[in-house]
Amino acid sequence: MTNVPPTPAATYEALVARFGQGWEKGNPDLIAEVFTPDGVFQPSPFEGPLRGREAIKGYWRDVPREQSEISFRHGEIFVAGPWFSAEYKCTFRRRRTGEAVVVRGALFCETADGLVSEMRLYWERRALARG
Repeated sequence: MTNVPPTPAATYEALVARFGQGWEKGNPDLIAEVFTPDGVFQPSPFEGPLRGREAIKGYWRDVPREQSEISFRHGEIFVAGPWFSAEYKCTFRRRRTGEAVVVRGALFCETADGLVSEMRLYWERRALARG
């Protein structure tokens, strides 16, 4: 049996899964490891880009204080050369109010050397109905 290198789709799937695990665990280091050292993260179209792993970690540092019961899922990975995209859904509970929240969105990424060199998120956030 020969070692077959992973396809770009499998590599990108692993990056999105690791990003989601970092969010679920409230682990900014795990999220930052998905990016190249000089990677760019754009949290939304209305915020400026964050450059470098330290800035990316800083953005995600509040997750453990603000969110609990986090669940991240993503859809099919769509690949075009070094770029990929996927839809995602993340649910969590706000620690201060107990409110349940769902975030549905899409992520668009460019890659280099098997890591994300740029990620842009587009999303919508809603409170879930009680019950």
